[in-house]
Amino acid sequence: MPIPLTHDDPVALGPYRLIARLGSGGMGTVYVARSGGGRTVALKTMHAAIAADPAARTRFRLEVDAARVIGDRFGARVMDADPLAETPWMATEYVLGPSLDEAVGIAGPLPEASVRALGAALCGALGQLHRSDVVHRDLKPSNILIAGYGPKLIDFGIARAIGDDRLTRAGAAVGTPAFMSPEQATGQDHEAAGDVFALAGVLVFAATGRAPFGHGQTADLLYRVRYAEADLEGVPASLAQVLAPCLSKDPRERPGTEDLAVRLHDGTGEFADHLPDVLLADIGRRAADVWQPMPQRAAPPAVPDTYDAASEEARRAPSRRRFLRWGGAVAASGAVATGAVWWGTRDRRQRVTAHAPTRNLDPLWQYEGSGRMVIEKWGLVIPQSASGHVDLATGGKTVRINSYTGRLQKTITVSAAWWQLVSVGNTDYRLSDDFDHLQGQRVPVEIATYDTQQQYIKPTGTYFADTDYKLRGHQLLNVTGTTAYVVLGQGPLNSERTFLASQTWTLRAADLTTGRTLWKQPLPKRPDQSTRLHILSAAVVGTRLVTFQEADDKKVRLVVRDTRTGAVLWDEPHDAPDPEPLRSPIAVDQERVYVGGTGLRAFRLSDGAQAWASGQGRRYSPPTVKEGVVYAVAEESGIEAVDAVRGTSLWTEKTDQAQGVYTAWRPLVGEQRAYYRNGVHLRAVGLSSHTTERTYKTSGEQFHVDAHLGLILAVDADHLTAYRLV
Repeated sequence: MPIPLTHDDPVALGPYRLIARLGSGGMGTVYVARSGGGRTVALKTMHAAIAADPAARTRFRLEVDAARVIGDRFGARVMDADPLAETPWMATEYVLGPSLDEAVGIAGPLPEASVRALGAALCGALGQLHRSDVVHRDLKPSNILIAGYGPKLIDFGIARAIGDDRLTRAGAAVGTPAFMSPEQATGQDHEAAGDVFALAGVLVFAATGRAPFGHGQTADLLYRVRYAEADLEGVPASLAQVLAPCLSKDPRERPGTEDLAVRLHDGTGEFADHLPDVLLADIGRRAADVWQPMPQRAAPPAVPDTYDAASEEARRAPSRRRFLRWGGAVAASGAVATGAVWWGTRDRRQRVTAHAPTRNLDPLWQYEGSGRMVIEKWGLVIPQSASGHVDLATGGKTVRINSYTGRLQKTITVSAAWWQLVSVGNTDYRLSDDFDHLQGQRVPVEIATYDTQQQYIKPTGTYFADTDYKLRGHQLLNVTGTTAYVVLGQGPLNSERTFLASQTWTLRAADLTTGRTLWKQPLPKRPDQSTRLHILSAAVVGTRLVTFQEADDKKVRLVVRDTRTGAVLWDEPHDAPDPEPLRSPIAVDQERVYVGGTGLRAFRLSDGAQAWASGQGRRYSPPTVKEGVVYAVAEESGIEAVDAVRGTSLWTEKTDQAQGVYTAWRPLVGEQRAYYRNGVHLRAVGLSSHTTERTYKTSGEQFHVDAHLGLILAVDADHLTAYRLV
C-alpha cells in the first residue's frame, strides 16, 4: 500500500520521478516511481549511511545481478539500476499483486490446488537461479509476490553464488529464522537444497497460515529448525507427503526443484485458474489502483523557534481520565511485557524541567480515546503491518487504527484483560471462557486464538478444568512454539479486584496442540487486599523461562526456570524500589540476562552467576541487548552502550542535557539510532555519532517499533502516537 513521500525524500533518482513510498527498513527504502514515458516501477534504494560501506555496495550490486538472473518470468524485471550512484538504486517491474503473507491475510490459508500451483511455479523460479549457480537464502512469504500470471520472487539482498561465502561471516546465521534451513541456522553453507527446505516451509505457511516451526524469539526458532520436526498439522495429507522430504534435516534427502515441481503439479491450466476469487479480486483492484492519484508528499514539519516546556507540562497535567485507568502491559509484534500493577490509580508520570531542544519533529499522527473508549495506560498494542493497521486493546474492546493516518477504522468487541493477552507473530492468544453452557457454574480458563481478520475467537482446546475464569488475576505470560506459560489461581472469587490470602496460585506450562498441562509449580500466596500481579515480565530462551517475579513483601526477584519441568534453576534479588519499569521486555540472549536498576548487571543464564557489573551507584533503565551490545539509559548520562560479554563501556551519549532522562522503559535500538525519552522529548541518538540527531515532542511512557512500517508507537494514558522511524 503506497504511503506519502516524506518532505525530505528525493524528487527523482536517475530518470524516475518518485511518487510514493512502498516501505522502508533498516537497509533502505522502496518507492513507487514513474519514468518519463509513464511506466510505473518499484524503485529500491540504500540508506546513505549504509551506502558508505563498500561491502554493502557490493551486496547491492550482487542483488541487482541476481534479480537480472531470475528474469522477468519468475522475478520482477530489472528496468534500470545504478549501484555506483551516491544513492544506489534499482528500478524493477511494479508487480500487480500482494505478497504471499498479504494474500493469506486476505484469503486465509490457500486451497491445496493453489498451494500446489504456487509451489510448482516457485520451483521453476528457484531452478532458474540454481542453474545460474545462485541461491536465494531468504525465501519467505513476504519475498513472494502473487500476480495473476504467476508468483514473482523478489529481494535478493543476501543471495549469493553457490560456494561463495566472501560476504558471509563464518558461523553466522543469515536469513529469516522461521524459514531457514538447518544448515543455514548453524551458519553452514546454504546450497540449493537449503532453498528447497525454505520453499517447503513457505508452502506450509500458504496452506495453514503459520510457519512450520512456529513463532517466537530467534534462538528458539533456530533451535526448532535444527532439531524439531516441522508442524504439518492442517496441511492436506497428500500435500504433506510431498513436503515432508523437503523438510528433512539432511540436505541430501531433499528432492531437487524439477522433481518437486512434478510431484506438486501437472502443469495444466493457467495459474490464475487455481487462485481463490477473493485473491483475484484483490489483484484486479491493485491493477486499477496503479493509475489512481497517489498520496501527496507530506509537508515539512512546523518547527517553532522556541519551545515552552512549562506550557507543555501544564497541558499534560493529570486528567480525570488518567485517574480512572487501570494499569497494564504492552506487547508489540512478537515481544511481550506483562504488567506489574493490576489496577492502579496514582499518576506516575515524571515531572521534569530538562533543557528542551528548540527544534524537533512532529508526530505522524496521534489517536486519542474518547467517550467510553478510554485508552488504558498499558493497553496491548499489536501492529498488523501486512494489513496497514494497529490494534489497540482498551479493556473489553479493541480499536483498529489506520497505520498511515491514525484514524479509527473500527471497534472490535473482545472480552479479555490486558494481562490475559499475548501477540506472537501474526497470532493473538488470550485467556478465554468458551463455556457458555455452564451458566452459573465455575467456568474453566481456556486459551484461545483471535483471528484479527475475521474477528472471532477460536478455542485451542487447551483448558484448565480446576480453575474459574471469573477469578481475577490469571495471567498469560508467553507463548513459544506450541507451549503456553500461564499463571492460574484457585479459591474464592475476588470481587473487589484484589487478591485473597485464601487463594492458591500456580505457574503452569501447557501444550496447545494436545491441551495437556506439561507441569505445574506453586507460587507464593498473596496477602489480602494485594493488587499486584505475580509476574511483571517473562521471556523464553531455549530451555529457560526468565521472569521478574514479585514476592509477598513487594520485593522483586529474577527467577529462571527450566521450561521442561518448571523447576527453579536459580533466582536473584533485584533492587527495584519501583517495580514498574520491569514491565519492559526482558533483555536476554542465549548466554546472559541483563538488568538495570542500581547499576547495570549481567547474569549467566546457565547458573545465575554474575558475569559483570558496571555503573554501580547510578540508576539505569531496563536495558536492551542487540548484536552483542547492551544499551541502557543512565541518570545524568543518557544512552550508554556496553559490551555484552565483558561489560566494558563502548560509548556514552554526548550530551549536557540528561537531567530529564526517563528510566521507566527500555531504549529502542534501530539500525542507525537508539531512541529514549528525555523530559518531554523522544530523542534519536546516532549509533555512530553518539549525539542526538532527531527529537520528537512526546508524552509517551512506553515505546515500541514497527520496523516493517517504519514507525515508533508511543503509549500514554490518553494517546497512541506514531513517529517516523528515521
